[in-house]
Amino acid sequence: MENEFELSKLASLSKDQLHFVEVFLTCRGNIKEVEKELGISYPTVRGKLTDIISSLGYVQKKKSEVDEKKVVTMLENGEITSEEAIKLLKDE
Repeated sequence: MENEFELSKLASLSKDQLHFVEVFLTCRGNIKEVEKELGISYPTVRGKLTDIISSLGYVQKKKSEVDEKKVVTMLENGEITSEEAIKLLKDE
């Protein structure tokens, strides 16, 4: 079968990102519940949300200042990956 098919924006997400979206939705967007379900911190949940929003092609209208020390601490504690830390530090 041949044809041109258009994939949804969600199809561009990684497996980890899709899993996070699934957990986020089943928790009805309650960040505290997502923290408990995934065993991650609030800043990590926010970072993952920001990453997914960017991956879907949406741009944040308001840039927030990043606390570099907090990002480094999260990285040292294994709460975020080095890629996530770089994105947070670059405020992407």
